[in-house]
Amino acid sequence: MPKRIFDIVLSIIGLLILSPFLLLIAILIKLDSKGPVLFIQGRVGKNNIDFNIFKFRTMSVQSQKKGLLTLGNDDSRITKVGYFLRRYKIDELPQLINILKGDMSFVGPRPELRYYVNFYKKDDMRIFSVRPGITGLASLKYRNEVELLKAAENPEDFFINTIIPDKLKYNKEYIEKRNFFFDLKLISITIIKVITK
Repeated sequence: MPKRIFDIVLSIIGLLILSPFLLLIAILIKLDSKGPVLFIQGRVGKNNIDFNIFKFRTMSVQSQKKGLLTLGNDDSRITKVGYFLRRYKIDELPQLINILKGDMSFVGPRPELRYYVNFYKKDDMRIFSVRPGITGLASLKYRNEVELLKAAENPEDFFINTIIPDKLKYNKEYIEKRNFFFDLKLISITIIKVITK
């Protein structure tokens, strides 16, 4: 249980320290475009159970009707504030609430939409033996995923047949290697990459 205790303690500290910053971001989102501050979306978590993931909204309202995938950082659906939030991964900060609730962990496979989980093979389902995370091996490998999708001739096909299988490979590798110190290493690498981006 050390991982869960770490998640609870760090998420509480994070929410307390960042609360003024989170409030400022919420105000900027409201001033920039119409719609809610948070984007809430169904994802698949531990034990193959659906949960609602929290993010700061970075796109115009009802953007999902134009497709599930984000095609590049200059996708026309992304708001001005949203571009900044996405660039520095600030839109992910509300997931501290998901971590506190027990839906997620700081490190683990990124939670996917049910639509794409339906393409998983039987062996792929073992990634649901752990809580999904904000960062992980696959997340670090595909931190520029939106740009890869933008460059693809058929983004949907490329995502399903190329990116998903490769992500699953890294997620399975994480499950084999996971331990507290490996998690700390992945968190450190993630912070460095966000800061130096």
